Amino acid sequence: MRVSVLQENLARGLSIVSRAVSPRSTLPVLANVLVATDEGRLRLSATNLELGITCWIGAKIQDEGSTTVPARTFSDLVATLPGGNQVEMSLTVRTQTLNVRCGASNTDLKCIDAQEFPPMPVSDVSQGLELNVMDFKEMIQQVVFAASTDDARPILTGVLVTVKGDTITLAAADGFRLSVRKARLSSPVARPLSAVIPARALSELARIASDGDKTLTMITPPGRAQVIFRVGDVELVSQLIDGMFPDYEQIIPRRCDTRAVLSTSAFLKACKQAEIFAREGSHIAKLNIQPGGELKPGVVEITGQSEETGSNQNIVDANIEGPGLLIAFNVRFLREVLDVIRTPNVALETTANNLPGVIRPVESQDDQSEFLHVIMPMHLGS
Repeated sequence: MRVSVLQENLARGLSIVSRAVSPRSTLPVLANVLVATDEGRLRLSATNLELGITCWIGAKIQDEGSTTVPARTFSDLVATLPGGNQVEMSLTVRTQTLNVRCGASNTDLKCIDAQEFPPMPVSDVSQGLELNVMDFKEMIQQVVFAASTDDARPILTGVLVTVKGDTITLAAADGFRLSVRKARLSSPVARPLSAVIPARALSELARIASDGDKTLTMITPPGRAQVIFRVGDVELVSQLIDGMFPDYEQIIPRRCDTRAVLSTSAFLKACKQAEIFAREGSHIAKLNIQPGGELKPGVVEITGQSEETGSNQNIVDANIEGPGLLIAFNVRFLREVLDVIRTPNVALETTANNLPGVIRPVESQDDQSEFLHVIMPMHLGS
């Protein structure tokens, strides 16, 4: 193998695929990046057997070939090479040594034969579902944080993706909160789809997909418990999580007694301040929802308290329908959901201090948001 590639392109490709490198594995080759020529381009791939990322970059190919290079060493080296220069790489197959030259730098890297690298799946993009990149990124960001990080219940570490008719729905839950986001497709799908995708894989996809990309293709090969996403010159493959996702529809309250509409930014700022004090304990923030009268607006008092550091109280004006209520929530959960709401105003719907609350963006036109977040209350204490 003899190839020449621009330093910036090689560095960008390595930064994308290196996120899939296995940090701890009994297979040494999983700590490496596959470097291979592929129809006039250079293909970089990395995998930890659950998540795999491939990136194609432009290159001048003199001799075809492939090898696997230690990911961290290679990435660190390329990052230090002078920008704007060509990186010349040549492989000695007999010793599996990759010579890397750029400017005054000359490096020999010990590699592992590419035949030991796990095969990456071949995707048929024509059979995939096309999605708008920006819309799907926002959908991911609005649900992925609610997925569990506890491997005790693997199914909850994933995001349920369902496609039916002209609607795609993403849902994630960790037992204490639930995020659901729906969107319309440009055209109905021929067959419905339901899959639980690891939250980490979707987070990586959102990171990889650049704002300049227009469309993203999702492929679920029949008979294989995998999903493949293709966006631009990058492909991400992930194993699906086996199991039955909980029926989250039963968790969503069908009605509310009290509805408070607040400024999203003011509510978020109050929660951030309360979290400074609440994090010392159990992350409890008390919300005192007080309807207004004829001469004064309604308010929501948000209080965070710690025996060690003190307490903080913020008052946010609100348009409140229904009776007053004192309820407590995990303030970190509140802050995380408010962080992903894009509308100027947000609605908090509650019924009782021992029943879940619902947070929805307040849309300017019909007030029927495609996003909702259910959050379980915490014990009020004294």
